Amino acid sequence: MAKTSENMEPRMSYDDVAWEQSEDVSDNWLLQFLDIDVKRPIAKFILQHDSGDDPEFTILRKGSFNIILQMKYTYSATNIRFSQPGAILFPEEKVKNEVAVMRYISDQTSIPVPFIIHSGIREDIPLNLSPFIIMSHIEHTTTMYDALNTPGCPNEERGVLDSNIDEDQLEMLYTQLAKIQLQLFKPELPKIGSLSQVDDFSWEVTSRPLSMNMNELVRLGTLPRSKLPPLEATFTTASSYIEALAQLNIQHLLYQRNDAVRSADDCCRKFIARQLFYKLARDKKLSLPCCETGPFKLWCDDFRPANILLNENMHIAGVLDWEFTHAGPVEFSYAPPWWLLIEKPEYWSEGIEDWVRVFDRRLKTFLTAMRRCEDMDARHSQHRLSDHMQRSWESGDFWVVYAILHSFAFDAIYWQKIDQRFFGPTETDDPNEAWKERLNLLDENQKAEMERLVTRKLEEMEDRVLAWDPDEYTEAFRHGLMRRREKKLTRPRSLARNLSELNARCAVGGFRIFNRHDTLFNHLPLRLSVFSRFL
Repeated sequence: MAKTSENMEPRMSYDDVAWEQSEDVSDNWLLQFLDIDVKRPIAKFILQHDSGDDPEFTILRKGSFNIILQMKYTYSATNIRFSQPGAILFPEEKVKNEVAVMRYISDQTSIPVPFIIHSGIREDIPLNLSPFIIMSHIEHTTTMYDALNTPGCPNEERGVLDSNIDEDQLEMLYTQLAKIQLQLFKPELPKIGSLSQVDDFSWEVTSRPLSMNMNELVRLGTLPRSKLPPLEATFTTASSYIEALAQLNIQHLLYQRNDAVRSADDCCRKFIARQLFYKLARDKKLSLPCCETGPFKLWCDDFRPANILLNENMHIAGVLDWEFTHAGPVEFSYAPPWWLLIEKPEYWSEGIEDWVRVFDRRLKTFLTAMRRCEDMDARHSQHRLSDHMQRSWESGDFWVVYAILHSFAFDAIYWQKIDQRFFGPTETDDPNEAWKERLNLLDENQKAEMERLVTRKLEEMEDRVLAWDPDEYTEAFRHGLMRRREKKLTRPRSLARNLSELNARCAVGGFRIFNRHDTLFNHLPLRLSVFSRFL
């Protein structure tokens, strides 16, 4: 009787050694914002660029990649947002890209985004904390995430679209989301990459399309930064960019030092999937010929309900977090948004097939809402985004795009949704076993490379080594933290205790400094709780 392979995971595990290091740096870096001697110069710095009556300085919230502090005035407020070392491994590039694209979106669309007052690199801010953006605060009552989420879902758990949501309410919310998507689809760009502002009224695509997936591959997949496209790289064809991303998935498997595979069979399955996917990309089977040379469209990796603010009438007041936005292949925009269910398919508790069943139903509601929006605008009458989304879902192109953009979810998506579409049926109905029937599609050099990789990965499972390539800010803080620990200058203290102390502080320099959202900070030490809410 043939040996049965173990079931594959719904997602590839993060390198837990790197993950622990990332969060150790990020959490300890955040602690300094509980120090009055850190917040005082920040507050004064904000007031050099902005002013108002009765200023009051607070810590507003902590997200996955940034911390936001707020200067609240009598009738308005201003936020300063810092990139977190350990979480963002391309801090200056990320801030530069976000500033340019926010100004572009404000100029080219009617999407409400914060007004940028000032921005800069680490050396431009007191105490050399981190690259930053000072921007207007958008008043709001709730977020699209909270409006769609299952009522009573704890903050530390992953949200899921309320299965009992009123259909009229859902269509009203989806209509607003569709309007934003249609707005993002309007601008046309000549190359794939990140934008730079040339002057007050013009922008150009001048650098690589830095994505959230790239940041996470380096941070949690221990991919060397040198394996990413060069900083100045842009792409003039969709197929060349998709081929580069498919190559990154191969490099990810090769370089993730810990937790990448569970067994020899698991390693073979992952290697074969990536090689076959790369072959499809190289043969231009994963892109549409009609969209090969553009014009390309704005793509935001982090556009999702949690970043969409709603007012008291449940209308969109603003859209936040544009740091991973760039010109991307049109195919990305054609794919319907996975976040209609809030939860990703690889995290769906009942499995991918059940996610498909629920998503198919909700997609019909979303596309109906989008078509009504398109009917009201003659510019959408010829080339309807809703029709392209429908085709992407029905053809399976949705899954190709999803696999390209979510490297840690790649394997289950490939074997369940992509492989047989391009390479035909297998004798087995079990996606866990299908890789054995695809082995013959590799050439001899690839088979030899796979054998060497299996040997190396099994050897690496015998110990746990940190193989991390962070940015200079993260590395500098990490080494400083290690030195302080060696000298026993730091003592472990809970963030909750620090917040209690902070709340007891009184007036400093003409404005009060305190924290009013400490429930968010209470989750910082818990890796799972941070990711469940904000990823």
